[in-house]
Amino acid sequence: MATRHQAREAAIALLYAYDLGNTNIAKFADDILEEKKIRNKQKEFTMELFNGTIEHLPRLDELVKKHLNEWEFERIGHIERAILRMGAYEVLYNTIDSAVIINEAIELAKKLATEQAPKFINGVLDGISKEVKA
Repeated sequence: MATRHQAREAAIALLYAYDLGNTNIAKFADDILEEKKIRNKQKEFTMELFNGTIEHLPRLDELVKKHLNEWEFERIGHIERAILRMGAYEVLYNTIDSAVIINEAIELAKKLATEQAPKFINGVLDGISKEVKA
């Protein structure tokens, strides 16, 4: 059985494909998740993360942009952007503690993104979390 971490990783893969222009990726989600053995509650969780992030994309992008400091949004890698978007979605719309969400995003960045990504993602999501709590 898949873990929530694996479900998040699958959601990142779907968001990555979406960001690269495959806007029909949701049609293939069942096959992709089945291949990764993500089923039942974890599949529902994956699809909630993917669909929720896509549904709120304009708001999430604005929030991420606001906390980039000296970075340009368009220069962020696709994987990093997917992790930031999903992390921002979870901070805003899930009841999970922000520290857990940020830690999960950092772990995903360590596995999937560049060497500098975990620190960068931590800073942006921490800023978003602090703003949401204020």
